Amino acid sequence: MIIRIMGEGQYRVPSSLLDELNVIDNRIVDLVAKEDEGGYKNELARLISAVKEKGTPLGPEEIVESDLIVPPEDLTLEEAEKIFGGSGLIED
Repeated sequence: MIIRIMGEGQYRVPSSLLDELNVIDNRIVDLVAKEDEGGYKNELARLISAVKEKGTPLGPEEIVESDLIVPPEDLTLEEAEKIFGGSGLIED
């Protein structure tokens, strides 16, 4: 599975990581709905860290389609409401 972190590049991650990322994604959806900016930013940072820690960065010469695109850590609450509304990044 290939995950792109906007502004940081792509990572190859094991598909088994998807369940862990989905749990974080669901927490972000809830926090954004509650307009808890601090909480959602912490969870977004956790999501990005999980991808970086458990994934392998792809080199810039590798051009492959991403299975999932994660927004950058500096995403505003207003922008997050558009991205994490409904079911979030990962469909349950």
